[in-house]
Amino acid sequence: MESSNFPTYGGQAVIEGVMMRGRKSFAIAMRAPDNNIVIHEEPLGGIYKSRIAKIPFLRGLVMLWDAMGLGIRALTISANIQNNEDEKLEGGTLLGTVLVALVFAIGLFFMLPAAVGQLTEVYLSWSAWWGNIFEGFTRLLIVVGYIYMVGRIPDIQRVFAYHGAEHKTINAFEDGVELNPENVSKYSLQHPRCGTAFLLTLVLVSIIVFALLGPLSLPLRLASRLILLPLLAGLAYEYIRWTANKINLPFVRLLVWPNLALQQLTTREPTKEMLEVSIAAFNAMHAGEKRINL
Repeated sequence: MESSNFPTYGGQAVIEGVMMRGRKSFAIAMRAPDNNIVIHEEPLGGIYKSRIAKIPFLRGLVMLWDAMGLGIRALTISANIQNNEDEKLEGGTLLGTVLVALVFAIGLFFMLPAAVGQLTEVYLSWSAWWGNIFEGFTRLLIVVGYIYMVGRIPDIQRVFAYHGAEHKTINAFEDGVELNPENVSKYSLQHPRCGTAFLLTLVLVSIIVFALLGPLSLPLRLASRLILLPLLAGLAYEYIRWTANKINLPFVRLLVWPNLALQQLTTREPTKEMLEVSIAAFNAMHAGEKRINL
């Protein structure tokens, strides 16, 4: 379900839990070591209330912050619950953590493939067009390979199961059924607005955009990948938004098939207990939205 400016409900898996985000509130539900479900809910602020979140193409930057800033904060809160700690990751600490994660992601998924593409042009005498295409497919291979390898870690497999619980819960809500484990379990593990879909779309859009740039020196090539990242995020976000709104059309479902297929690597079938946590997160977020609107 969407508003006119921003996808109303989304979320992500955290450590032994799920974070659900609405337009004005987010909530995290976590299974604590004592087996109780712990809820953390608070209003959204900052960039979510800015004009950027309402401007087509620029609002893709909100998606990036959502994945990095709010996502890392949610992961930290869930980790603290598991360790019985009450520390907060905010301010400069949060910004530093986000910057480190962002630098790593840009280096691995954008700068490294760009360097590989440049090497093919220098040492294999490929044209700039073919070098850019090879760079794009190298980027795609790194993304898929990274997701596949990370998904083989047992602890991450549990996170991916909570990811599946998050998708099932949102799918069930958007279908209008009562949210309980029995009903929610029947729904799909895939969702068209998933962050995995955003990442794959970002990579595929980069292949097209970078292929059009022509020959560049290595410094200019690397700089262009960094400078154009906001544009790529904006294009990817608008594509995800459009396909989510038109998902019932047969040709659109064909377009989003790669995005849904990749989610098979980032989701696992959740247990009843995981569904209970995901539903609790959604209900807490939903209650927070209603309270703010009063």
